[in-house]
Amino acid sequence: MNMQGWGEIALTLGLAVMLGWPIGVYMSRVWNGERTWLDPVLKPVEAVFYGAAGVDPKRSQGWLGYAGTLLAFNLAGFVLLYAILRLQGVLPLNPQGFAGVSPHLAFNTAVSFVTNTNWQSYGGEATLSTFTQMVGLTVQNFVSAATGATIAAALARAFVANRGEGVGNFWADLTRTTLYVLLPAALILAVALSGLGIVQSLAAHVTATGVEGGSQTLPLFPAASQVAIKQLGINGGGVFNVNGAHPFENPNAITNLLTAVAINVMGWAAFFAFGRTAMAGRDIRALVGAALILLSAASAAMYVIETQPAPALVAAQVDASVNMEGKEVRFGAPASTVWSVVTTGASNGSVNSMHASFMPLGGGLQMFLMQLGEILPGGIGSGIAVMVVMALLSVFVAGLMVGRTPEYLGKKIEAREIQFAMIAVLILPLAILGFTAVSAVFPTALAGLLNKGPHGLSEILYAYTSAAANNGSAFAGLTANAPWWNTTLGLGMLFGRFIPAVAVLAIAGSLVAKPKLAPSPGTLPTDNGLFIGLLIGVILILGGLQFLPALALGPIVEHFQVLAAVAGA
Repeated sequence: MNMQGWGEIALTLGLAVMLGWPIGVYMSRVWNGERTWLDPVLKPVEAVFYGAAGVDPKRSQGWLGYAGTLLAFNLAGFVLLYAILRLQGVLPLNPQGFAGVSPHLAFNTAVSFVTNTNWQSYGGEATLSTFTQMVGLTVQNFVSAATGATIAAALARAFVANRGEGVGNFWADLTRTTLYVLLPAALILAVALSGLGIVQSLAAHVTATGVEGGSQTLPLFPAASQVAIKQLGINGGGVFNVNGAHPFENPNAITNLLTAVAINVMGWAAFFAFGRTAMAGRDIRALVGAALILLSAASAAMYVIETQPAPALVAAQVDASVNMEGKEVRFGAPASTVWSVVTTGASNGSVNSMHASFMPLGGGLQMFLMQLGEILPGGIGSGIAVMVVMALLSVFVAGLMVGRTPEYLGKKIEAREIQFAMIAVLILPLAILGFTAVSAVFPTALAGLLNKGPHGLSEILYAYTSAAANNGSAFAGLTANAPWWNTTLGLGMLFGRFIPAVAVLAIAGSLVAKPKLAPSPGTLPTDNGLFIGLLIGVILILGGLQFLPALALGPIVEHFQVLAAVAGA
């Protein structure tokens, strides 16, 4: 550990929040249909989409209509992507000559990208064609991210409405978020990344001569354009198998900083956009503060954990001050550890180091950040939506303690809202722990493990945590391209994405019909340090109590095994 390392971590976290504020103000203007500087260019394009689809963007939908439209759109996206994956061998832009993928891999991959998870049971450069990467995966990187934003926009309108009826128009929210926010941002970042050395080519490969005179064939893809949206959309799926550790996706320290900041910037922007749209800036800044405190604490803990000597080297009496296994020497421990925290705190899943090679407690911390619900700051819109659910549970707990009906942002929080809030938060442990328990005793599942014992359990737990939390990263020891894993992980992704989404929209539908109340002397302030502490406590208890036993059997036991091995050396 040194001051330079701490500075790198602070810069990465700080830049994302600082850039998120102005982008969030702009995003709110887009959600509200206010005039933006891109209107002269994009308004006509937007109108063409509405006309072609027969959509009236001014017609507000009830929560059931909004949720039904969201599910139908994503179902259509799944069918289209599944078809592209299966028919890859006969589609154009396939200079690599790749055949279509298996049914179970196509199911898993289509679900993965539609749910914004980007779990990859395959090596991108050895499996998917240029057409599949560009038309199949990249399109979903845009629209799956925009889908998350629509949920937050609908919920924000519910808080500001006074005995309203509708929560907005899904088609308008999806179209405007994609056209006005994601496309311009991705275009700017893609041009910058391409100029900084990330590959952008339609060629299949290039042949290079090595330092010893031998030739090597290097696969090429239009990587810069896909890296831009995979990070800004908080998707995470890499063009190449090792993701951000590959020099064609992340060639230098500047691209590493830009892409690490991009992982979180849109998530923070959605927080600020929610606050402006709901006219509750101070209250949402409290949520930002809670999330940033947790993320900063996790970053500090991870840096401390990963700058200890590797136990195996200590046992062998080899001098080593930092655990560099699985990390890129060109980035070092600080850039690797902060990336691992921001990618698991958000629903991103991209990596610039191998998470399975982190110290046991480091791997456990990565899992724990995902198990909190991907709210630090989470995906675009989905992160703030689940954080607001946590806030509702917090004011409910406070209301029980003082004997008052809880309120949040001017709306009474009653049984219906809490019931849907519990559905939103309980689906995660149900999917994660349920599938993990079955896989831990099922021989077909166990055949995919590289390791046995506690680390083998960690491989299983990490996989289902990543899937259900819509993260997408993995412990690399798991061979997941098999029918059992592809199917169950796909189901975990579906449960973790759409059940909370519908539950949040149901909360929005309930809140929008309620009167907007002015604060009273008995209203719990939700914009101060006391509420931030209460919120952090609720978040940690929900995550800790539900998942601590499983973590104790995996990474925590492995940690003590490592200590015992070093002590006995």
